[in-house]
Amino acid sequence: MTTSLFEVVVEPNRRRILDLLRDGDRSVNDLVDVLEIAQPTVSKHLKALREAGLVVVRPDAQRRWYQLRSEPLRELDVWLEPYRAA
Repeated sequence: MTTSLFEVVVEPNRRRILDLLRDGDRSVNDLVDVLEIAQPTVSKHLKALREAGLVVVRPDAQRRWYQLRSEPLRELDVWLEPYRAA
């Protein structure tokens, strides 16, 4: 079963993660500290975001850095454009 982009971004904590990644790459621990939710929960949300193509991960020694991919969001924005006039 594939998850749609809408299903992924509807979750509030995932949107918060995307908001944080707008400012730059972050590690899981950074996100845990800011979001104040458990590390396994953050990792679960990051996995969903990664599978939807919204983030990419870059390993760096023992850390994994997550980076926002804006392309899927642009596609979503293009789809939403005609509805703004309504």
